[in-house]
Amino acid sequence: MTDPRTTYITTTIPYVNARPHLGFALELVQADVLARHRRQAGDSVRLLTGTDDNSLKNVLAAEAEGIGVQELVDRNAAAFADLRDPLALSFDDFIRTSSDPRHRAGVERLWQRCAEAGDLYRKHYEGLYCVGCEQFWAPEDLTDGRCPEHGTPPRAVAEENWFFRLSRYADTLRELITDGRLRIQPAARRNEVLSLIEGGLHDFSVSRSQTRARGWGIPVPGDRDQVVYVWWDALGNYVTSLGYGTADAEFDRWWTGSDRRVHAVGKGVIRFHAVYWPAMLLSAGLPLPTDILVHDYLTVDGRKISKSTGNTVDPAALAADHGTDAVRWWLMRDVPRVGDADFTPERLVQRADSDLAGGLGNLVNRIVTMIHRYRAGRPAAAGGIRPVSERLARACEDSPLQIEAALEAYDFRRAAAAVWTIVEEANRCVDATRPWVHARAEKSGDRGAGERLDEVLGALLAACLVLADRLAPFLPEAAARITDQCTPVDGVLPPPVPLFPRLGDREAAGAAPATRPGVGK
Repeated sequence: MTDPRTTYITTTIPYVNARPHLGFALELVQADVLARHRRQAGDSVRLLTGTDDNSLKNVLAAEAEGIGVQELVDRNAAAFADLRDPLALSFDDFIRTSSDPRHRAGVERLWQRCAEAGDLYRKHYEGLYCVGCEQFWAPEDLTDGRCPEHGTPPRAVAEENWFFRLSRYADTLRELITDGRLRIQPAARRNEVLSLIEGGLHDFSVSRSQTRARGWGIPVPGDRDQVVYVWWDALGNYVTSLGYGTADAEFDRWWTGSDRRVHAVGKGVIRFHAVYWPAMLLSAGLPLPTDILVHDYLTVDGRKISKSTGNTVDPAALAADHGTDAVRWWLMRDVPRVGDADFTPERLVQRADSDLAGGLGNLVNRIVTMIHRYRAGRPAAAGGIRPVSERLARACEDSPLQIEAALEAYDFRRAAAAVWTIVEEANRCVDATRPWVHARAEKSGDRGAGERLDEVLGALLAACLVLADRLAPFLPEAAARITDQCTPVDGVLPPPVPLFPRLGDREAAGAAPATRPGVGK
């Protein structure tokens, strides 16, 4: 028996100048689906998320509130960590860059390794700095003099900082990306990174003065007047969380020895993750990530959801109002692989009622109800799905490879569609086989009709259990409820209960927000 493959999956770590929003929840859920899928496949998986506490944005937010920086980052970081239950997340580790004892030692070691490679030097610099991005912008890259990401004019900054020799690694990065050793998905983002490299890579500033940083952050080793640039600091979390810079064996297991090192990131930070970070690792003599998976944005009324613009949607409140399953399913089913997705509560409700309550929930309820009505809740031994429906059997059998291929391509909507094919085929099978007709014929004395009824109900119940298995990475709580509903206890299925609320009916009636359905036993 071979050892399980090791897969290390990370999200970006967001600034904590404000509470989390739905745009970051998208990345969390995507990474969680990947992690659950790989665990289901037998991999040994570690899923990391956390918060970037050492940003100037956090300092300015604390000043605006009139509170200490540590107080602000502690409060807001807790809100990010608390998304575990509302979004049904399965992260194995949560790192905070301001307070985790693993982090500073690792950042200092990374700095020292790059310094030993001759890739750090000090020089005077003048440029245009966006606090929102925490990066310098060239004038030609601005949009009407404003940051293209945040729409705000950058600040003119002049100071002496430490710089990293990014230009030294252009050829190596191009080769690694071109030959697929550093895989960037989707292809459009890969081409974007190659275009950046072809346009010329310039050395970038990796420190800030203590004065401009307001004394907040990790001091540069050997230079107490400077603070490590927040992106250098933050990118390091992918290895510092594993004990890099110490003798922790977790680093060897999950980074140097891992089969897959996967970063899930938003398109706005692709330069940092696909150019800066790999170059830093090359300088330090460390393995690179194997995969950088890039998602686009969620928008509201066509504008990117952002703490800076104030058009945020609180994912915890959304899950409290509409249920975890509804939120996760909308993120998986409606957000395209390429292109932004505009969010409205109405779209979420429509998708949940159509797919979850009307499609999946109705399917399971019909089947369990018929087994109770016609067989007193006691399903006959299953004879397989194929004798009843070739199409349903094929949908069940083909779905693992379809889901695998879609997730390898970072296409969650296509993966969810493969799951949904089973629901559609099972509902078609119910309508085509018409179990109630066989039940009436059996009641009239047709013994063959009774055997056919057992065959049909057994196949449909088996399909529901397959469906629960395929659904588990996407909707773990719903999958558990379906499994409970379709698994006999002492030979008898539990009584049928609604698996999902109809959100539109509840809202039309002016009822209270939906609570999250309970997790199966």
